[in-house]
Amino acid sequence: MFYQIMLLLTALKIILIPLYRSTDFEVHRNWLAITHNLTKDQWYYDTTSEWTLDYPPLFAWLEYGLSFVAKCFDEEIVKVQNLNYDSQMTILFQRFSVICLDLVYIYSVKCCSDLIGNGKLLVFILLVANPGLLMVDHIHFQYNGFLYAFLLYSIFNMIQGNHLQAAFWFAILLNLKHIYLYVAPAYIIYLLRAYCFTVSSVDGVHTAWYSFSLSNLIKLGITVLSVFAISFGPFIKHISQLLSRLFPFKRGLCHAYWAPNFWALYNFADKSFQHLLPKLGINVTLSEASMTGGLVQEYDHIILPSIRPSVTFILTLAMMIPALVKLWHLGADRKYRSISFIRCLTICATCSFMFGWHVHEKAILMILIPLSFLAVFGDVDGRLFLVLSTVGHYSLFPLLYPKSLVAIKLLMLLTHCAIAFGHLPALYEVPKPKGAKRRGFLRLPMLGRIESLYLYGLLVIFIYENVFHIALGLDKRLPFLPLMITSVYCAVGVLYFWIQYYYYFLTFNKSKVHLQNELCLLRQNKKVQ
Repeated sequence: MFYQIMLLLTALKIILIPLYRSTDFEVHRNWLAITHNLTKDQWYYDTTSEWTLDYPPLFAWLEYGLSFVAKCFDEEIVKVQNLNYDSQMTILFQRFSVICLDLVYIYSVKCCSDLIGNGKLLVFILLVANPGLLMVDHIHFQYNGFLYAFLLYSIFNMIQGNHLQAAFWFAILLNLKHIYLYVAPAYIIYLLRAYCFTVSSVDGVHTAWYSFSLSNLIKLGITVLSVFAISFGPFIKHISQLLSRLFPFKRGLCHAYWAPNFWALYNFADKSFQHLLPKLGINVTLSEASMTGGLVQEYDHIILPSIRPSVTFILTLAMMIPALVKLWHLGADRKYRSISFIRCLTICATCSFMFGWHVHEKAILMILIPLSFLAVFGDVDGRLFLVLSTVGHYSLFPLLYPKSLVAIKLLMLLTHCAIAFGHLPALYEVPKPKGAKRRGFLRLPMLGRIESLYLYGLLVIFIYENVFHIALGLDKRLPFLPLMITSVYCAVGVLYFWIQYYYYFLTFNKSKVHLQNELCLLRQNKKVQ
């Protein structure tokens, strides 16, 4: 069955090859040309194209390796001056490069799903057929599946108690794309707690006696630092230039289309106050709709305080601290700490998504990928997965803005929802006694009435954007309105998930764990017993 699913998805990806491509297609073509023709000392200085190299060194070396294959398809691909070059062979090469690298992702998914008892096939399907990856990688164009392969393989090793291997693969991931620093705090706390510290116990009761392994800390440090040394070593003379490319803080608080996070709500509140306060007799300075133009740029808020990068960094870290403290304590319990690590990783990703600087819509996948794995480990995990997967994948719709893609992205989302809603509740449902009330007609499986109505609201937004907004002639006067509505509405759902899941993690009860799947992980975790 696994191989049939893989072949079916590969066929779908091939069908998607001719569809719309974003500017990221040219970004990666340009990186092929830069790494192929210029010396490594010039990679992070070249400005021939506006799409300059801004990924860590290991990804640059990946582009360098791919450039030799690209040259076999079409030599013009790797010429630096060929800006916006998109011959048929260029399209085929770049699309197939994503498809082929996805095999690494499929392997990691298979490794993780094999750790599960009940729901193994469901988790495999939810991960390999993730509609967000299909939309972002195989239509919009990127290599996210390849990157998430390293995250999942690191998690796989962590579950098995292979801490050094887990740290190694995560370090590789950070040197492929630095955005995964968002979840690094969870790795740091867990590895210190599970690998470098141990707790003595008497008759299964934990005492206050901690033993620290300096040798384990040294081994962990050598493993991680070796990866960074190999990656950044060749660029040591250009480290300041490289870092300026990796962390460009002049891109503004929000991405062009507003990721559905706290700052989308903040921007919306600022704009609302601008129009509301004059009606109450309070004079305010009205500005152009700079933050609603769909552009990547810096801007100042008019009513609310303007936000700077340092504020988002402090706020993000502060929001993570309670979860990290909880992870430290849960890490003392060898039976349940691996699942606690993945939950904490998910929370750290959500905190970064909610409060980070210039968060891209695609970053929602950093929450959804580990959450898809967790969906079969507890009824709360499953319920909140159903909510966030629906909202999160819908929030990616603005990235595929051509009207010709409306049916395709809707079909992807509905298919994923049908699989998730159709099979996940069966893992948790208990037969109801005779005479018990049935679930309401509009109430979705596992979800409450309010949660169900909220998800149905996405259908209303979809109809408005694609029918009424155009019919009313607002597409010319207020082109950003549907994007703002989508972002703000989805931000409410992501905020709801964050609060609910955070509370669930902080008040974690072992009885909430799906026993069969947890026992499966216990068997895999026997090395650290």
